[in-house]
Amino acid sequence: MLIANFNNNQIPSPQVLIVDDEETQRLLMRRVIEKEGYQILEASDGLDCLRTCKHTSPDIILLDAMMPVMDGFTCCQQLKKNPKTSQIPVLMITALEDKKSVNQAFEAGATDYVTKPIHWPVLLQRVRRLIVQSQLYIQLIESQERTERLLLNILPEPIAQRLKQSEGVIADYFENVSVLFADMVGFTQLSAQVSPRELAKLNSIFSEFDQLTEQYGLEKIKTIGDGYMVAAGLPISRDDHADVSLEMALAMQEVMTQFMQKTGNPLSLRIGIHTGSVVAGVIGTKKFSYDLWGDTVNTASRMEQQGLSNCIQITEATYQQLSQQHLFRERGMIDIKGKGQMKTYILDCQTCLNNQGNLVQTPIGSC
Repeated sequence: MLIANFNNNQIPSPQVLIVDDEETQRLLMRRVIEKEGYQILEASDGLDCLRTCKHTSPDIILLDAMMPVMDGFTCCQQLKKNPKTSQIPVLMITALEDKKSVNQAFEAGATDYVTKPIHWPVLLQRVRRLIVQSQLYIQLIESQERTERLLLNILPEPIAQRLKQSEGVIADYFENVSVLFADMVGFTQLSAQVSPRELAKLNSIFSEFDQLTEQYGLEKIKTIGDGYMVAAGLPISRDDHADVSLEMALAMQEVMTQFMQKTGNPLSLRIGIHTGSVVAGVIGTKKFSYDLWGDTVNTASRMEQQGLSNCIQITEATYQQLSQQHLFRERGMIDIKGKGQMKTYILDCQTCLNNQGNLVQTPIGSC
C-alpha cells in the first residue's frame, strides 16, 4: 500500500543511494531501480557515500562491499556510528558468498545483503521490504514523539519519566513551596452576555498564562473553570519560590490589563498565594493528572477567594519568605473560612513589573 502511493505522488518517492566504484554497475542498478519509481542518488566509494549522507538522508543505501579508498564494511560501520544515519537500512552487495563475508556485513551493521551476480527480482524485493520497514519505523518514532509531547503537556517532565519507568504510586512530600490561585472577576457575568465564540477568545488569556509558567519556571497544576492554579518549588525544589510566584502574579495581572484594554471586557484578576508544605503526585489510572494536596493548597485557595479584585493577597508565611516585603501593606487579621483569623498582606496595582522584569512602584492608575 505504501509503495502504491509513491507512484501517484501522494508522498515523496523514496531515495535510494547506490554506492559502487564501478560506473557500469551503478548505471545498470539505476536503470532497474528507477523503474520502481524511486529517486536515485550515486556515490563512487565509502567516503563519497558518507559525504552524500551529510547533505541528504536516503531511505536505503545499496552498498558494495569491495571498493577502493573505503570499503563497504568500514563505510557501514561509520554510518551506524552517526546518529543521523544510524537508522538508514543498508543492503550490502558483495561478490563473496562465504559465511565470513556475510557475518562481516552483519557485524558492520548491514540490514541485509545480496550477492553478485545480482538477481534483480531478489534485489528489488529486498529493497521494497526494507523501505517499507524503514517507513514503518519512522512512523513509530513519530508516534512515540507525539505521545511524549502529549504526556509532557499533562505532567512535569521528571514525573513523566518516572511514570514511563512503570513506577507505582507517585506521591512526594515538599516541605516548602508556594501555591498561587488566580480567578477572573466578572467572568460569570460576561459569559451570560456574549456568544460562545466570543467566550472562547478568553482561552488566549490562559495560553499567555501558560507561557508565563514556562518563562518563570513554575508548574501549572490545572485550570478550574475561570480559575488558574500554579506552584513554585516543585517537582524540582528552588529557594526563590515565593519571589518567583509574586513575579508570576504581577505578569498575569499585566496580561489581564492588556486584554481588557484591547477588548473592553470588564474583567480583572483576584490572586492569592500561600507558602508551606504539600504532597504532590499523579492521580488516576487512565487519565493522568499531576495534583497537590494539603492545607497549603486550601489556604492558597482561600487567599484568592477572600482577596480583592486587581490585588494580590498573601499569607504571613509567604510574606516572610519574600525578598521585597516592603511592596506589601498589611490587610490585617481577617476571618478565613476553615482557618479562623489570619494575618494577610495585600499588594495592589500600585506595584508593577518594569521592562527588565523587576518590581517597581508606580503611580496609582498607571498599571
